[in-house]
Amino acid sequence: MSELFDDHSPLQLGAAGSLQGIAFTLVGRLQYGYADGTWNEWHALFDNGRSGWLSEDNGAYVFSFDAALTEAAPRAGELRAGERRTISGRIWDVASVTSARLMAAEGELPVAPPLRSEFVVADLRDAQGEVGTLDYSTPDTVHWSIGRGVALGDLRLSGLREIGERMLAARNVECPSCGASLEVKLASTQSIVCHQCKAVVDLSAGAGAALAHYAQANSGHEGAQPTLPLGSTATLAIGREGALPWTVVGLVERCDIPEDSDDETTYWREYLLFNQQAGFAFLVDAEDGWSWVRPITGAPQVRGTQAQWEGVTYQRRYTYAAKVTWVQGEFYWRVQREERAQVTDYDGTGPARRKRLSREQAGQEVTWSAGEAIDAAMLAKAFGVPIAATPGLSADVQPLSTLSNRKTKGTATIVWIVIALYVLLFMMDRCSDDCDEVRATFGANSAEYQQCKRGSGGGGARIGGGSFGGYSSGGGHK
Repeated sequence: MSELFDDHSPLQLGAAGSLQGIAFTLVGRLQYGYADGTWNEWHALFDNGRSGWLSEDNGAYVFSFDAALTEAAPRAGELRAGERRTISGRIWDVASVTSARLMAAEGELPVAPPLRSEFVVADLRDAQGEVGTLDYSTPDTVHWSIGRGVALGDLRLSGLREIGERMLAARNVECPSCGASLEVKLASTQSIVCHQCKAVVDLSAGAGAALAHYAQANSGHEGAQPTLPLGSTATLAIGREGALPWTVVGLVERCDIPEDSDDETTYWREYLLFNQQAGFAFLVDAEDGWSWVRPITGAPQVRGTQAQWEGVTYQRRYTYAAKVTWVQGEFYWRVQREERAQVTDYDGTGPARRKRLSREQAGQEVTWSAGEAIDAAMLAKAFGVPIAATPGLSADVQPLSTLSNRKTKGTATIVWIVIALYVLLFMMDRCSDDCDEVRATFGANSAEYQQCKRGSGGGGARIGGGSFGGYSSGGGHK
């Protein structure tokens, strides 16, 4: 086995904390690798003698415990991301199916670590926010565990490792395209964009390896540069943790892929934010306003055109293919040229209409993200960016937008046309039902259909624009 790869994790052997009032100590560690990077499994020994696993991946954490399988688990080759499975009498959505390998181990472990070259790990999610993991590392035995996402602050950890500038200086690399010195600021970075030639450099193999890279245009769509400067920091309340300082570390520009060549292509931008305590989040700059989003651990319950998550009903608006067009900064995943995904966007209904939900599938991985609209004026003040100098910050999400997914021109004529169309659609409601799919599934007298009727309000532009930064960030063993 190789030595442990120094990923600058704040965790280390001997760190102690508590979960639900029971104290534990980190006594062992397994480090795994997969095609897009690495993750850690920390063996936590509780004072009551129980063992648990604290999974660490891209600044996100999940505490899991081994569970018994009451029935035969599906074979590894049968699982597909996006499908629904019943495991031990419970319904789960398959979030990812990953080929992994054990890179190194240290400390005390409850069982001998798997020494096979590669094995399959499958992550499953449910509507209660839980994570299930099927581990196929042992021949003829499938390991099953169930966990839930946690924040490091909630674990009241002591004895954490100090991450200093001296340690991170070792991550400086030379751009393989132009030779410029690249300063890698985040320990979890898998891709970085050269500040000089704009080449995208793959760091997933380690700084000492031959660095794969590709060239890209030196500016985004129509030459537009970032509205929020990379490296800028603002205090934002974009999650349960409350107000925290968030730093802009990356920018991804994306566009949809029209099914018809005559349709107009829509572009949007996703700013990657980082906070050492809370991990990663995204600010999405779309044609109809700004929103913040963060990947979620669970899997919303989808029925017809609606999705339920944490007591909120969301209405499906758009399903489309998207691709990456331009990037800047550094990222915790391997950014690939024209990286593609299938995206479905949902908007909150009723009083929760500013909330956002998105599902993104790329290959054998499905990621859900949730968030809500955010006022542009507040963002401008937080980042110290004058609105007059940054027109992209001047558009806020409106409760009702246009009935077309094309770019709006903002003229009075279009507004009145939209209003007229909306009234016409309302009058024709008996002829054209916006909830036909729900009615066909559950019946005209069902509660689901009546709820859809109450929540549907016609069209609505693509709010948030795209995937909402729907990239994997923690969960189970990955």
